[in-house]
Amino acid sequence: PARHANPPDGGWGWMIVAGCFLVTICTRAVTRCISIFFVEFQAYFGQDYARTAWIHSIVDCATMFCAPLGSLISNHVSCQVGIMLGGLLASTGLILSSFATSLEHLYLSLGVLTGLGFALCYSPAIAMVGKYFNKRKALAYGIAMSGSGIGTFILAPVVQLLIEQFSWRGALLILGGFVLNLCVCGALMRPIALKEDCKSTPEFLEQDYVPEAQKRDLKQMSICSPLIKAWSHECLCYCSWKEYDFLLMPGFMVLAVSVLFMAYGCSPLFVYLVPYALSVGVSHHQAAFLMSILGVIDIIGNITFGWLTDRRCLKKHRHFCYLFAVAMDGLCCLFLPVLQSFPLLVPFSFTFGYFDGAYVTLIPVVTADVVGTSSLSSALGVVYFLHAIPYLVSPPVAGWLVDTTGSYTASFLLCGFSMIFSSLLLCFARLAKKIKRTDLRSPTSDAGTKHHIWTNGAIAYSVTAELDQKDVEFLAVETNSYSNR
Repeated sequence: PARHANPPDGGWGWMIVAGCFLVTICTRAVTRCISIFFVEFQAYFGQDYARTAWIHSIVDCATMFCAPLGSLISNHVSCQVGIMLGGLLASTGLILSSFATSLEHLYLSLGVLTGLGFALCYSPAIAMVGKYFNKRKALAYGIAMSGSGIGTFILAPVVQLLIEQFSWRGALLILGGFVLNLCVCGALMRPIALKEDCKSTPEFLEQDYVPEAQKRDLKQMSICSPLIKAWSHECLCYCSWKEYDFLLMPGFMVLAVSVLFMAYGCSPLFVYLVPYALSVGVSHHQAAFLMSILGVIDIIGNITFGWLTDRRCLKKHRHFCYLFAVAMDGLCCLFLPVLQSFPLLVPFSFTFGYFDGAYVTLIPVVTADVVGTSSLSSALGVVYFLHAIPYLVSPPVAGWLVDTTGSYTASFLLCGFSMIFSSLLLCFARLAKKIKRTDLRSPTSDAGTKHHIWTNGAIAYSVTAELDQKDVEFLAVETNSYSNR
């Protein structure tokens, strides 16, 4: 790998950004477009909504659940190998899905295999951008992550055309070939060795918690075995605890519960928007166009809301901006059952897409406010991992409600109330924290209790008693008089 003292902030780094942009198109955008196949799968296999929805759920869940495996392969083998292997697995899953004879077949091929392939590609590609950029990291990530929305905008109508021309089997086969571009993206990910990566002595060897004898033993080990040199049992236990001690913070526990409800509310809409639009008389092309609008407005929400909350007037209130965006998406879901024509569904797609992009942008900011920047990387990994459970459960539950009630109203209402509850939970936790902080600053009922410190040479005298102001002044004068003797 090329050696650099610091991240180059350009050069081949822009090719890394381009590669990550294509990775987000081939993973997140393709996952969203799987919902366009929903009606085709349901009609062909003659199954209910709940059973058909498991396909999309398993793809999303596998992508999030197996993301740490992608990071592991990238760290211990190489980023190129990880992404290229993921591309082959994802493409194989889509191609095998085109020969499916049952929903169970699709669960394994389109769900597990394709989701695993996406997981091996997604997190390593994002990590590579961070290695090549420092000063312009925000711009680089903005360009790279925009592939999700732009890809959805382009792919949604294209997938609908492919289904009409070649049936759902042909469309899946073509998507399998398209996803092979992940192998090209992997080839672009040229490894880079930075100055901090080339230190001969691991940083933790300088810490006090490592015994001196153990330091000498570790330093004498072969340079070719950094894993053995770096991790002894004691160090592993200590570092693991220090890295994830935020899990016991009350603020993070509240955030984790809030994320579970938020992810539960947002996931079914991407699965059922197209089937709902078709059920109220919207044409196939118009239904696919609604997904395109969602994708492109999502990017506008990412960029503009992030820029707005960076302004001085809103910077201190970004937490409440996040709560507002989540609550607005919840309100959109509550109103969706009464929107039963294409002209009414277009404004919904604009509004929901914008605020979806808005709160996704602010998730790292809110997480950093809770755990601090030192634990942000690990905390974000846990936050995104928590998305896997709702992504797996919520679409089948929504489908079961559609099968049971015969309409989408109950499903969308449950999604809306779930997101609003997520917002209110964080809001009440924030207000409770602010009230507690105010109570600590304000005088208590025992207003006379005071804590005074006087110094006499090297000796400090601390007095805490029920004193009025005259007593305090008298003691101060007496002490100063004694010091002057």
